[in-house]
Amino acid sequence: MKLSVVILAKNAEATIKKCIQSVTGVADTIVVVDDESSDQTVSIAKLDKKVTVIEHKLVDFAAQRNFADEQTKADWILHLDADETLSEELAQEIANIVSMAEGGTDTGYLAYYIRRRDFFWGRELRHGETATARSKGFIRLYKRGSGSWKGAVHEHFETNAQTRQLGGLINHHPHQTVAEFLTEVNRYSTWRARELQKSGARATFISLTVLPVAKFVYTYFFKGGFLDGPPGFAYSFMMSFHSFLVRAKLYQYTELS
Repeated sequence: MKLSVVILAKNAEATIKKCIQSVTGVADTIVVVDDESSDQTVSIAKLDKKVTVIEHKLVDFAAQRNFADEQTKADWILHLDADETLSEELAQEIANIVSMAEGGTDTGYLAYYIRRRDFFWGRELRHGETATARSKGFIRLYKRGSGSWKGAVHEHFETNAQTRQLGGLINHHPHQTVAEFLTEVNRYSTWRARELQKSGARATFISLTVLPVAKFVYTYFFKGGFLDGPPGFAYSFMMSFHSFLVRAKLYQYTELS
């Protein structure tokens, strides 16, 4: 087999079908690793014959992705989240890379950065919090054994192999309602605070009060979040609130326990 696609999912019944459909043309196998979904995510995913669903509780994101890699068999692995899809251009690029490798062509690259464009409230965000994801991207496609995932929350793929950036984009449609956004912010901030606690970090008055405000000013004004209109303001505000929750929870865990 040439390409296995890994999809991490949790309560993604609204997006999982489109995610799977976007990769069926390039994937030999699709592995959906589900984190105890309480909706129809699993039953929807199982409708596609290429999909294998593995239910595995998420402890941290790097561990979940490394576990997922162990469930695949292909030479190349592509990672997506259930609220992401491949653009047609990107799907074709990936197909070409895998086909060349299968045919014995050595490009010298074993891992590829893929840029991501985020859509929020019906608008593509080009600035602010999501600007780096759009301009640089993340390593999501790589050859088996070329590296591993690190980081409990803000996970990333570490490799010593040669890398390059692809031209196509991943489309990302996260937390489209305020309620969904708040749920995610609460969940992620808990994980991040626990991660910082384990590393020995402590919350200070400045980190609790100044850092969230500074983050908002930086992403909204200096990184141009204001150029994305109301969605840009909401996104910058919610992510600065995330920073506040991380430090507030860290203070609770370390000082009040």
